[in-house]
Amino acid sequence: MVSAVFHSPLSASVAMKAEKLALDAGSSVIAAAPPATKPVTAPPKTPIDWSAVALKVLTPMIGMALLLGLWALATMNSQVFPSPASTFEAAVKLFADPFYSNGPNDQGIGWNILFSLERVALGFGMAAAVGIPVGFMIGRFKVLNDMLSPLISLLRPVSPLAWLPIGLLVFKSANPAAIWTIFICSIWPMIINTAVGVQRVPVDYLNVARVLNLSEWTIMRKILFPAVLPYMLTGVRLSVGTAWLVIVAAEMLTGGVGIGFWVWDEWNNLNVNHIIIAIFVIGIVGLLLETALVAIAKRFSYDDV
Repeated sequence: MVSAVFHSPLSASVAMKAEKLALDAGSSVIAAAPPATKPVTAPPKTPIDWSAVALKVLTPMIGMALLLGLWALATMNSQVFPSPASTFEAAVKLFADPFYSNGPNDQGIGWNILFSLERVALGFGMAAAVGIPVGFMIGRFKVLNDMLSPLISLLRPVSPLAWLPIGLLVFKSANPAAIWTIFICSIWPMIINTAVGVQRVPVDYLNVARVLNLSEWTIMRKILFPAVLPYMLTGVRLSVGTAWLVIVAAEMLTGGVGIGFWVWDEWNNLNVNHIIIAIFVIGIVGLLLETALVAIAKRFSYDDV
């Protein structure tokens, strides 16, 4: 017996509407569901290479120990040159009160270092204020490059102390003469390195600037400065080293206060211990200045330019 099931048109339409509502509800649920994300895993930690760390720390210490050992052997039976032990004892007494003041010609080593750093800051600051813009203009304009390059090549090799009498003649005073000597001797590395950096900027950058009709100030600020900054900071680092070298020699000749004058005064007193201490102090201060500028150069370098 065959049984047949008959559906009315009304029931069929109701079924179709129900199926459509079910599909719409399912699609809205899928759309509202948040997308599946992969679990975030922390990057694996790189193990510390303790052998490399120990080697980096111990190598300088071994070098210093070797220096002290050779120094101790060389002064074992010496009656003139002090030993490391006596120099250390003198350093402890010296730095116990580095900022004493018993008059203009008798001040602690701390004051002398600060006076020298003040002269270096003034002379070096003026050299940077003049040398960096001049370097930009020399590198940017060929006429200025052809005009000033022979002059720079002529004056740059002149010994720093040769400029000191000119400063004494013009300024009639030892302090501005020393600052002048620092200025004239530290300006050349900044001019040369900045000019070289400008000249090595890719020509395509400047061609794009011409197409965009950029002003010269915009080219300097947006294109040249980021590209030239590493070269400029290299020149600054070389200049500050030169300035610190020059001030010691200039103060030996001009007198007054400063680490150079202090070394010369201790020589007149035949205090060799203090001279050796001053040598280490001068080296440490110069190292700190250079390290600070290297850190600044790394911070503001543009490797993507």
